[in-house]
Amino acid sequence: MPKTDFIIAGVGGQGVILASDLLGEVALATGRDVKKADVIGMAQRGGEVVSHIRWGDKVYSPLIKRGGADYLLGMEKLEAARWAAYLAPGGLAVVNDHSILPMTVTTGGTAYPTDDVLFGALRQRTDRVFVLDGQALAQANAVPGAVNLLLLGYMAWHMGIAEELWLDAIARRVPTRFLQADQQAFLLGYHEAQKVGATV
Repeated sequence: MPKTDFIIAGVGGQGVILASDLLGEVALATGRDVKKADVIGMAQRGGEVVSHIRWGDKVYSPLIKRGGADYLLGMEKLEAARWAAYLAPGGLAVVNDHSILPMTVTTGGTAYPTDDVLFGALRQRTDRVFVLDGQALAQANAVPGAVNLLLLGYMAWHMGIAEELWLDAIARRVPTRFLQADQQAFLLGYHEAQKVGATV
């Protein structure tokens, strides 16, 4: 099976780690070796969180080199742009059109970059950049607490792996009280990507 590398980037509290755990579950369910590394930092204070996930016949290291990620999933657009250099040329980026202001911005030390700057950094790497308003889509479909699963679902459709495998992975990882909403959010993202993909 070909090697596939993923970067998931966001801010503490956005569910980056759950999304990376689900990628790992699906890798194992499809017979792949998988390694992952989570960098949490000051996540509990709104700091950045990033996960490296690597799939393949045999994976020896979890860390992805610059220019090596086949997929970049950005839960927050500034964090996605920070990791743009890790996306392989022609790779695929799914980015939440959502901003969480870092402390350097809220204290007046610097300005939050414009969308042209943020998305431009990604489009320098690839023309396969999909930007969606995850918060609005989740809110409109009564799953406001599961934006991470919605975004994961959007990326998952592009990977070509059956939705049933993802739903089974979610059932193994998510507490019962959140299961219905999380699976619904995943399917919402999966089918949204399917609709968009059919028109591209």
